[in-house]
Amino acid sequence: MIDLGLLQKLNAETRDERLSALRRAVEAADFPPVDPRMVNNHIHTTYSFSPYSPSAAVYAARAEGLATCGIVDHDSMGGAEEFIEAGKIVGIPTTVGVEARVSFAETSLKDRCTNNPDQTGVSYVALHAVPHETIGKVQAYFAPLRERRNERNRQMVARINALYKNDGVSLDFERDVLPLSQFADGGSVTERHLMLALARQLIALGKASLPEGAGEKERMLAEYDLVGALKKDCIPKVYIDATNECPSLREFVRFAQSSGGILAYAYLGDVTNSVTGDKKAQKFEDDYLDELFEILDTAGVHAVTYMPTRNTQAQIERLRKLCDRYGMLQISGEDINSPRQRFTIEKMREEQFSNLIESTWHLIRHENGERE
Repeated sequence: MIDLGLLQKLNAETRDERLSALRRAVEAADFPPVDPRMVNNHIHTTYSFSPYSPSAAVYAARAEGLATCGIVDHDSMGGAEEFIEAGKIVGIPTTVGVEARVSFAETSLKDRCTNNPDQTGVSYVALHAVPHETIGKVQAYFAPLRERRNERNRQMVARINALYKNDGVSLDFERDVLPLSQFADGGSVTERHLMLALARQLIALGKASLPEGAGEKERMLAEYDLVGALKKDCIPKVYIDATNECPSLREFVRFAQSSGGILAYAYLGDVTNSVTGDKKAQKFEDDYLDELFEILDTAGVHAVTYMPTRNTQAQIERLRKLCDRYGMLQISGEDINSPRQRFTIEKMREEQFSNLIESTWHLIRHENGERE
């Protein structure tokens, strides 16, 4: 994690302030050499949920020696143009996209869990390498979906209040949740925003605490830890299924094609003993992975994104064989949304993942309209 004082400057209120702070930070920076094996195409920013603005995320990526970095906020490309400009300032190639949830209700997997811990029949997909001229089109597509999501967010806030009534919790969506997000600037509001609002109210009520005598950085880390713990414990009790905010797989494939981006299914895989220690044991798509690939191929999804450190070697080998069989582009990225995470992916040093590095450059060339 970068210096907290610098992070606060890079997280200033407006885009212009953030980019100005970034220019000053770059002038004073002593960056390490770039490692060409270090790429990450799955970074979240404050435009969904993250401790990093687009400017801060790009700076942090370069400060860790990344060769490229990519933004994929949930339901939003509000931070994409800032991310691109930040890349130019820092001197690092970028790629921009969005992470969405699609309904599999029209498929044979409508009643099964794929890669979504919260809901069956709804899967996460990532639209990568969106051409810069269609960023506005993609952002406009998600605008009504963000509004519909907030209708559900308000209902979940009511459930949170009921669940924590005896603790004195009384959250108001407009007062306590929206200000924690970039919704007014085109960002989305996620379940983690609800948990952050809850965490802060529990702390204010004396029902939870941060380390006494700790510095500002340690308190921020502890707050994010509390958000993570609440998400695991509270969300299953208050979650309301997403419906009209999730386009069908067929519809979203059509939109992805019209936007010029590269649509990828986000593979999660069954979790037993979590490789990264941040997931409880749970079954996802491994029992019907072959069937899933048939559905994706028929629908017109021609890429898969996965996180090498999150899966076992056996899972990775099976996934890669299916990708080869169906001619799926393989895209790498580690889900960045916490200050404790590193932007680097150490497993990318392994020769078996060299194709993922080339795939990243393919995304960048595609996004910039360069012919292969």
